[in-house]
Amino acid sequence: MIKVKQFYLNELRECCYILSDESGECVIVDPGISTLSEQNRITKYIAEEKLTPVKLLCTHGHFDHVMGNRFITDTYNIPTYIHPEDRPLLKVAKNTCRLFQIDIEEPLGNTIDLKDGDKVCFGKSSLNVIHTPGHTWGCVIFYSPEDKICLTGDTVFAGNCGRTDLPEGDNRAMMESLTEKVAKLPADTDIFPGHGPSSSMKEELLHNPYLKRETWMRFNIGL
Repeated sequence: MIKVKQFYLNELRECCYILSDESGECVIVDPGISTLSEQNRITKYIAEEKLTPVKLLCTHGHFDHVMGNRFITDTYNIPTYIHPEDRPLLKVAKNTCRLFQIDIEEPLGNTIDLKDGDKVCFGKSSLNVIHTPGHTWGCVIFYSPEDKICLTGDTVFAGNCGRTDLPEGDNRAMMESLTEKVAKLPADTDIFPGHGPSSSMKEELLHNPYLKRETWMRFNIGL
C-alpha cells in the first residue's frame, strides 16, 4: 500500500510528495526545494522512515517544482523522469529562479522520458502515467488504481485547474485533458495537487467548475 507524505516548499507553497510502500523504496515527486531547511526536512523524513529513494518524478518542468532536482539526484544518486516536451524547461529553471532571487543548481538534463501509458514502478507499487497537456506541453499526472490516489501536479487543484496563460500553456489542450482524462478517474480517487490541499474526484466532479460538467453523465447528484 502506498503511503503519501506531503511537503509544502518554497515561497510558492509547491507540494512535494514522497511515495513509499512496505518495501521501503520510495519515489520523490516535484522536489521544489529552495532552502537548506527544506533540504533537511526532506532528508530527515527519508532517514527517519528508513526509506530508499529510487526515482525522482516530475509532473512538469516549471521552476517551482524542480528547484531541488539537483539536490535530490546528487544526494541519492537517482534518475529523473519527465515528459520529453518539458525537458527544455529544466534548462531554463536556474535562470528563471534568479528572477525570484533564488539560486539553485541546474537540474540534470540526462533524464528518462515519461510518456502516456507508462508505468513507474517502485517497491511493490506502480503508478500509471497519464499525459495531461495544458498547463505545460509535457504535464503528466501519476495515478494508482490499486491505492486510489492521483498526483495531479498543476493540472488540477482543489476547486480549480492550472493556469494556461504562460508561453507553454494551451487552454484547449487543458480542457481536453480535464474532460477526456482527469474527469474519467473513479470518484473514490484521492487527489494530491501541486499546490494547495488534497481533495477527491467525487468532490471535484461535484464542485470544480472545470470538471463538474461531467458529473451528470456519471453520477447521481446525491452521491
